[in-house]
Amino acid sequence: MKTLIVEDDFTCRLLLQKILAPYGECHIAVNGREALDAFRTAWEEKRAYDLICLDITMPEMDGQSVLREIRGMEKSQGIRSSRGVKVIMTTAMEDARNVVDAFKSLCDAYLVKPIRRADLIGYIRTFGLIP
Repeated sequence: MKTLIVEDDFTCRLLLQKILAPYGECHIAVNGREALDAFRTAWEEKRAYDLICLDITMPEMDGQSVLREIRGMEKSQGIRSSRGVKVIMTTAMEDARNVVDAFKSLCDAYLVKPIRRADLIGYIRTFGLIP
């Protein structure tokens, strides 16, 4: 499994990386622009990400915008969101508006911080990315 962790908080990045590293390659982006650059580069190199853990509140570009851009790129290539990269919003934002917006933008799951390992791994198993 190839994962992109998009998180501007150092402690949260470390936690996600510690949880996910045993399952495969983990890359880090510290803001939305970096995330889109990493996504595009991986796609162009035919080494797309399987999973993106995406924070909402970040500098330069928020996670909601990043998610819309990613789904737009996939759509332009004829890839339905159900067949595209799995995106889990990992955020402190638990208000209804952000949750609804994320699912409208076709996220696959939404986890509110603090992230619990069991919840994160449960989603990844549900997606079929790990046994």
